[in-house]
Amino acid sequence: MNKDLIAVFEYLEREKGIKRQLVIDAIEESLCAAARKSVTGASSITVKINSKTGDIDVFCEKEIVDEVEVASQEILLEDAREIDPDCEIGQFIDIVVTPKDFGRIAAQKARQIITQKLRGAERDVIYEEYRHRINELISGTVKRFVREANIIVDLGKVEAMMPMRQYPKTEKYHVGEKVLAVLLQVNDTENGGAEVILSRSHPEFVKQLMIQEVPEISDGTVIIDKIVRDAGYRTKLTVRSTDPKVDPVGACVGMRGSRVKNVVRELHNEKIDIIPFSQDPVELLQNALSPIEIRKINVNQDDNTISIVVEDDDFAAVIGKKGMNARLNSQLIGYEIDAQRMSDYNRASVIQRNELALSDDPELDEPITGIEGVNNLIFEHIFEHLVAQGLHTKRALLTTPKEQLAKIPGISLDMADRILEQIRKQRK
Repeated sequence: MNKDLIAVFEYLEREKGIKRQLVIDAIEESLCAAARKSVTGASSITVKINSKTGDIDVFCEKEIVDEVEVASQEILLEDAREIDPDCEIGQFIDIVVTPKDFGRIAAQKARQIITQKLRGAERDVIYEEYRHRINELISGTVKRFVREANIIVDLGKVEAMMPMRQYPKTEKYHVGEKVLAVLLQVNDTENGGAEVILSRSHPEFVKQLMIQEVPEISDGTVIIDKIVRDAGYRTKLTVRSTDPKVDPVGACVGMRGSRVKNVVRELHNEKIDIIPFSQDPVELLQNALSPIEIRKINVNQDDNTISIVVEDDDFAAVIGKKGMNARLNSQLIGYEIDAQRMSDYNRASVIQRNELALSDDPELDEPITGIEGVNNLIFEHIFEHLVAQGLHTKRALLTTPKEQLAKIPGISLDMADRILEQIRKQRK
């Protein structure tokens, strides 16, 4: 057992970074429990381990007396002076009482306790080394797979776990392969140990890659405000600059895209959208959809929804594959996005206007008094042409296609649309 102990000391100190004395203290404490059962009647039992030889001695504290009444707790003065010539009656002295079979029996009984103590010591080492490195990029080697697709990564002194949910489904790994990930957290385990959790799918992984590639982010000139991600497919991040002379998007992209290309390469060609930040959710959405033009937009604060209308050709890009683009943009701006094709919007608007025109509302037979965004002088000129065409009442305008209205001097197709929309909203 002595050689085995020395081997354990050396292995844990060399491979796990656990100090030898810490291991010895744990074993001594655990062996005391086994020694108390082996040495009966003793009042105070201690175990000492020689750190160089691995020898184990069990000591029992006895009182020095001139006549022994309880042998397990007392010792004669002359016997005590063979151990310590200067001792006196009434003092206490440690006596070696190591049982003959203690090396085998005690080790068996204490094995479970030793394992727990060593696991706790290893956990403390892991905590000490890694708790301050949360959100850092860490490189390791794929060592094995557990519970189907969870990956054990060898970091050197410690094995880390990268659960299946913490790396993209599009990525496949093999034993011995190098892997770069972000240190997500250090957790306590049920058996008293500690577990280092890595991630490649968390948005923080992209952020740390960007920090590594873009000096302006490292020095605080460019700030990443928010990152949303569908790991393996697309990432969207908003950036802003604390220096008006620095373009935050350009800084992140780099010369000829060199900086962002390095990040994309590490993400196995995952698409990255770098978007100028804005406090205004409408402006932020416009930035996120650029160069797609939003033709109409409506914000409903009560439902936390932004409704937009885009050209038919742009609709698929706004929604994205399986709704990914709309979903990520929704997470980015903090609003649900309701997108509609322009053709669908126009059809719905015509139906609503026709239903409104058929209503019995007497106000619809009153003349229009103004157009939003048009000054009075221009409106008077337009109104003359509307009267000439017999279209001066709201009902008459509602029943006229906007293409026909756009033929009237002074009215563009966009203005015709605004006039009809204004009447519809007023009577809604």
